[in-house]
Amino acid sequence: MSLKHFATACAVVLCLFFSCSFVLAQNAPTVRTAQGEAKGKWIRNGSQKAFLGLPYAAPPVGDLRWKAPQPPVRWSGVRDATKFGARCEQWHVWDDYIFQDAGPSEDCLFLNVYSPAKAKATSKLPVMVWIHGGGFIAGAGSEPRYSDSPLVDRGGVLVTLNYRLGVFGFLATSDLARENGGHAGNYGLMDMVAALQWVRANIGAFGGDANNVTIFGESAGSFAVSALTVAPSAHGLFHKLIGESGALFNGAIPMGTMDQRGKHDQAWADATGAKTLAELRAMPADKVLDAVKNSKGAGFSPVQDGVFLPESLQDAYAAGHQAHVPAIIGWNHDERTGTVSKDMTAAKWKAYAKEHYGTRADEFLKAFPGNTDEQAVRSADDLTTAQFIALAPWKWAEADVATGKVPVYRYRFDQLSPTERLHPLPRAFHSAELEYVFGTLDVRQGATWTPEAHTLSTQMMDYWTNFAKTGDPNGAGLPKWPRYDKEKAVIHLDSTITAGPDATRAEFEFLTSAEAKH
Repeated sequence: MSLKHFATACAVVLCLFFSCSFVLAQNAPTVRTAQGEAKGKWIRNGSQKAFLGLPYAAPPVGDLRWKAPQPPVRWSGVRDATKFGARCEQWHVWDDYIFQDAGPSEDCLFLNVYSPAKAKATSKLPVMVWIHGGGFIAGAGSEPRYSDSPLVDRGGVLVTLNYRLGVFGFLATSDLARENGGHAGNYGLMDMVAALQWVRANIGAFGGDANNVTIFGESAGSFAVSALTVAPSAHGLFHKLIGESGALFNGAIPMGTMDQRGKHDQAWADATGAKTLAELRAMPADKVLDAVKNSKGAGFSPVQDGVFLPESLQDAYAAGHQAHVPAIIGWNHDERTGTVSKDMTAAKWKAYAKEHYGTRADEFLKAFPGNTDEQAVRSADDLTTAQFIALAPWKWAEADVATGKVPVYRYRFDQLSPTERLHPLPRAFHSAELEYVFGTLDVRQGATWTPEAHTLSTQMMDYWTNFAKTGDPNGAGLPKWPRYDKEKAVIHLDSTITAGPDATRAEFEFLTSAEAKH
């Protein structure tokens, strides 16, 4: 090819590229919601439609601070839905939390909807509503690991959302309780219910089926999913659930009663210098956050308030009051490691057992053996993983099996992650599964992925979307995932997927019995 012909060919290619870009821009996807019309954008080379920053509730500001979310207001004209809405108020907590929004604000009750390019109002596609983690103090739907996900290419609609965090989402003072008939807190959870109500009213316009909604979340998001199963206001708004590494069955995020939290939170509020709720609501958001950061022991999370959460999860499940929907529940192999296990030896492990469990030391060592130094290290990490996260979702799965009368599937994510700056050791650490679930491996900075990792991500996306479609994760070409409620078998998500009896059951049974005798 001559230089002249080559230049001509390049010019044609460039013209086609810019022409296609112009056409896509001119023909941006639009949707009509109950609040008005919105214009989104094409993503993933035109295979998906994205509508970002849609308000699902009124801004919780001014007098609406620490109140239940109010309905979203209508807008006139066509709303620009090509950018993420502000994330909820928070400070920098973890270095691996990266955001694509403009910054934090109290005006943050936005959600994002992703649907296949060909989806239309009659498509009736399964809907997956994602609740992000972050300890109820950080996170947002704009994180890149949750956006532009190939999950949607498998024939579903994905919704990600923001909800009020920390003191703004979970303050439960005595003053707030008096204002609200004796209960307070849980505003962040109420936000999730408002988002689900918005989904019920609007998701059909995006091609979704309002009668086939799966809620799923990780860490605090999984704690939230477990809470929504016993929240009367959430019942009927979702039809399946996936809980990844968390449950409000005690553990890393405990849930106190209104009496306990009312006194604790009121002491914090009094220490700010605000003399009334009106003064506290008028305090600038950054001053409120500073008051939290500067106080000792100030932590805000879900509360058993007697109304939104009428009873503890343990009591609700024992009585069969939970939402009876198919469930996937699991956690990661190395949720917390390197604390107790540091410099651990077999001799030190036996001494640890004696010190912490006294006359039950032998029972403890049967559940968490330490006959060699290597075994002692592994058992120490298994113990801290259980105490931090795993014991609570294990209890959740057991409770659902006992009274749920629904399919329950259990997993453990065992795949060792590639080492990088923030995770220098190869571990299946807390949150390590996220990029696998969403097919967004490439957003983890500094990681080099193996072909096996990409294969596992594809398999996990297939499991998750199969479950969202039918309530059964199994499908063609996938290793069989047995039902935990029928076979007491667990699937191990690893470079080679296996399934078999729960080999760690003795650990959880011992810890549960130790709690009961404590």
